[in-house]
Amino acid sequence: MDLKDKTVLITGSTDGVGRVVVQRLGARGARVLVHGRDAERGKAVVAEIEAAGGKAELMDADLASLAEVRRLAEAVRARTDRLDILINNAGIGTAGQGAKRQVSADGYELRFAVNYLAGFLLTAELLPMLKASAPSRIVNVASAGQQAIDFGDVMLTRAYDGVRAYCQSKLAQILFTVDLAERLKGTGVTVNALHPASYMNTTMVRQAGITPWSSVEQGAEAILNLATSPDLEGRSGLYFDGLRESRADAQAYDAKARQQLRELSLDLVGLAPTASKEKHS
Repeated sequence: MDLKDKTVLITGSTDGVGRVVVQRLGARGARVLVHGRDAERGKAVVAEIEAAGGKAELMDADLASLAEVRRLAEAVRARTDRLDILINNAGIGTAGQGAKRQVSADGYELRFAVNYLAGFLLTAELLPMLKASAPSRIVNVASAGQQAIDFGDVMLTRAYDGVRAYCQSKLAQILFTVDLAERLKGTGVTVNALHPASYMNTTMVRQAGITPWSSVEQGAEAILNLATSPDLEGRSGLYFDGLRESRADAQAYDAKARQQLRELSLDLVGLAPTASKEKHS
């Protein structure tokens, strides 16, 4: 894909695999919107890209807050009139064994909120721009670590486990991907998900006490494949394990589960009427 005059937003791009991806996209001529929580670290990434001759702008926001997600979307709309590629990459890990349950600014289980719900809302907010820029692409950076969503206790209030929370949030991204692909047919916008690489040498992996197995460069290659490869033109609703098309957990292909997640998510982010949000918290 020729990236000249293309605009790309990648969340979580001031560290780890996201940083490598945004640097490579900038080097290939794309206008990159760099996102992170730490403005100073973000400015350093922008400076690196600009020093190499690229075009970059910083968009800082804490995705643990839905208000901040909306503010990020507003900032994107204020800075550009087109968006060619959206990469939902930001996330938090399992936090290791014995992790205590944490909640987001909105009172939702933190991993579900940051890893899945923030990307769900951001995508919804930016869809009009993506449609106007078609052909355009959405890439959801998920994981091979997947666990079926328990719709009776999505927020894991009864038996919390950090690994389960992480795996559930990552499968939610894939259900969202398959569901959104169906609803975007005919728009020129494609959406795909992937597991970039196993246990990359990232802060997230190290904080979990795991010895890295693979490099962020390997993961970046897989993400860039979905974002820019001509082979993926017009293809949507897919899950990749690295560079290889694969199959996710069976729940991702359950239409009833996808609908249930969509309705719950619209509820939680305030995009649909709700009788009682408290029942989900």
